[in-house]
Amino acid sequence: MESSETKAVKGIKGWPEAERPRERLIRSGPETLTDAQLLAILLRTGRKKSSAVEIGYQLLRQFGGLAALKHLSISELCSVSGIGPAKAAQISAALELGRRSLAQPLRKEFRALSSRDIYHHYHPLLRDMKKEVFMLLLFDAKNRLLKDITISTGSLSLNIVHPREVFKPAVRESASAVILLHNHPSGDPSPSPEDRELTRRLVKAGRVMGIKVLDHIVIGDGNYVSFADQGLEIRD
Repeated sequence: MESSETKAVKGIKGWPEAERPRERLIRSGPETLTDAQLLAILLRTGRKKSSAVEIGYQLLRQFGGLAALKHLSISELCSVSGIGPAKAAQISAALELGRRSLAQPLRKEFRALSSRDIYHHYHPLLRDMKKEVFMLLLFDAKNRLLKDITISTGSLSLNIVHPREVFKPAVRESASAVILLHNHPSGDPSPSPEDRELTRRLVKAGRVMGIKVLDHIVIGDGNYVSFADQGLEIRD
């Protein structure tokens, strides 16, 4: 039986067909492969004396497992010997596709009935963002979703998230109500004093314009806070 060192020198193409990750995936499905073997399919080739599978193992060991990879930049991925910009881009693209696949598009008939429903949809999209993303969900008079819009990316402030920028798309789309939504990259969804002041300001502006602010939802890592559910700043 061949040693792992001999296999590495040969490369995956020199392995018995039954042991090759791509062939195993085709034959038995992706769930039968380890994380390193799945990474090897993305990497395609290894380096001298190391197969693509071994590079995958090294990547996982160096950064603490698969979940950690989604936080890495291209340059951090490239710090692993055998991974260049092209391979790093393939890994990053695959992780992003996986993240997006978790959030199914909201149906047009979706109604603003539950903060938890909104959290379950947007949590996969926002939980791993390294910057704060402020979004606006627009609803018609029957609380049916019209569309969602990203207003700003970066640290929230009263200057960046101005009522004019928030309500301009709401007026354009003839929305009757909105839900404010943003993430906390720290993972803790507890509203900051700035979050509360921003909410008060937008609720007040909405009243003037005849557009109701139904809620402000802050998404963290695995949990969230709904201003409406908590009785914070949102008033009828």
